[in-house]
Amino acid sequence: MDDQPETGQGQGREQSPGQEHGHRPEQEQEQEQGPADTAGGLDRRAELGEFLRTRRARLQPEDVGLPHYGRQRRVPGLRREELAQLAGVSAAYYTRLEQGNGRNVSAEVLDSIARALRLTDAEHAHLTHLAKPKHKKKQVARTQHVRPALRQLLDAMDGVPAYIVGRRAELLAWNRMAAAVFGDWSELPVSERNWARMIFLKPDYRDLYVDWEQKAIDVVCALRMEAGCYPDDPRLSALVGELSVKSEDFRRLWATHDVKEKSHGVKRLRHPLVGELALQYQSFRLADDADQSMVAYHAERDSSSADALRLLASWGADATRAGTTG
Repeated sequence: MDDQPETGQGQGREQSPGQEHGHRPEQEQEQEQGPADTAGGLDRRAELGEFLRTRRARLQPEDVGLPHYGRQRRVPGLRREELAQLAGVSAAYYTRLEQGNGRNVSAEVLDSIARALRLTDAEHAHLTHLAKPKHKKKQVARTQHVRPALRQLLDAMDGVPAYIVGRRAELLAWNRMAAAVFGDWSELPVSERNWARMIFLKPDYRDLYVDWEQKAIDVVCALRMEAGCYPDDPRLSALVGELSVKSEDFRRLWATHDVKEKSHGVKRLRHPLVGELALQYQSFRLADDADQSMVAYHAERDSSSADALRLLASWGADATRAGTTG
């Protein structure tokens, strides 16, 4: 039988996610007829459905050992029925999950679907956050603070560009060398000290990064991960809305629903004073506040980039001045 367009209709009133593994769904009427979980934030149910559809679309039957009969397929990637078969659930069950009804889905079912979709660890975690959110709204609203000892540590890292980044890609604190390399963030309004706004809305940062596209992808993937953890954050929703209106590149990358976590790597920069830099970076999530990370950069020993960093350090306040936010 030829593939049919997947509309989600005609599936019948079968078990909701959670029932198939013996769980009794709570408040089933609200799940089916109630409003999506927007409440000033992102639509979690829509996010869940789009994430599953985009992951399914990237797989072909032959990728997962299913027969391909050579007919033209009307949907990209795997059909819902094929994915459900791989995950060991009914097609109607999976369809309801892809429609955003994941509140009562079990961890075992999510694990099976993650394996069937060949999700990475970051994607698996994102799926779990979307289907079974843990953070409450009062956690979303709390103010971000950087401990004084961390500020002192940044200042003590002489010659090492380093900064603290928090929720929504906000820059919370940095040292003199970070300002010398990336720009004097103290001159920006607090609301603009944000990696997403700088990358997508400030032309200088397109010139600064040799591979601007990869940096933009990294920023969007990090925001996507956070959207899964904090779907009710109105400030995150407002940031996404603003960037979607103002940046075509952001809209394009946001629509991929890609997520990943990067704790280390290399960034190549075109510095306006010292030329090209190749800097390795390490990102450390704080043990007492998982929403904050310290990111530090260094150059290979005896490299031209190391010489350039030493030159910037020697210029001190003449190169730029450091700043921190409250």
